[in-house]
Parts: sequence; C-alpha cells; structure tokens
Amino acid sequence: MTGINDYIENEVKSSDVVLFMKGTPAFPQCGFSGQVVQILDYLGIDYKGVNVLANDDLRQGIKEYSNWPTIPQLYVKGEFVGGCDIIREMFQNSELQSHLVEKGITVKGAA
Repeated sequence: MTGINDYIENEVKSSDVVLFMKGTPAFPQCGFSGQVVQILDYLGIDYKGVNVLANDDLRQGIKEYSNWPTIPQLYVKGEFVGGCDIIREMFQNSELQSHLVEKGITVKGAA
C-alpha cells in the first residue's frame, strides 16, 4: 500500500489545491464532488482534481491517508481541509475564502 501513499503524498504536495473526487472537475460523478467543484469554480480557484474512481487502491488509500471516510477531500498546501459538508459550511461562513487567502491562494472576489 506504500505505493499509493507515495502517489497521494506527491499529488498533495505538487499542487497548492488538490481535490480528490469522484469523477473530474469537468464531469463530477457524485453530487458531493460536484458541490465542492462548484464552490472552487465559483471562487476562481486554480486546483487539481484527482479522480478516485480511476483506481480502487486510490479510492481506499485516500481515506486511510486522511483518516476521513468520505470523498471528496480537499487539500490546501498539503493540509487536509475537509469533505463536502465542511467545505460547504466553511464557504457559507467565508472561512474557506479566508483560509485560502491566508495560505496564499488567489480567490476571486475575496475581500
């Protein structure tokens, strides 16, 4: 299983914002992944989507990596931020926008 952890680690560290999701940003394959994509797109965030459906090891591995049972999972600057409910709540409270700005990520329309 170390190979998949190395892969995840590399993905998380090589892009500032990474979304492990079902499907792709252009074609999300679950409602929760779709919601997070909409939020990130709305904020104009430059992010990388990683399709966990492409690989069973990855789908299981990401849950173990983050110790979080569900997908999607959002990482910012190598840190796990949360899943759909957390991201949606943070977005509605403007916490997500502040968190991204603090981490040096450009957010469209952020104060």
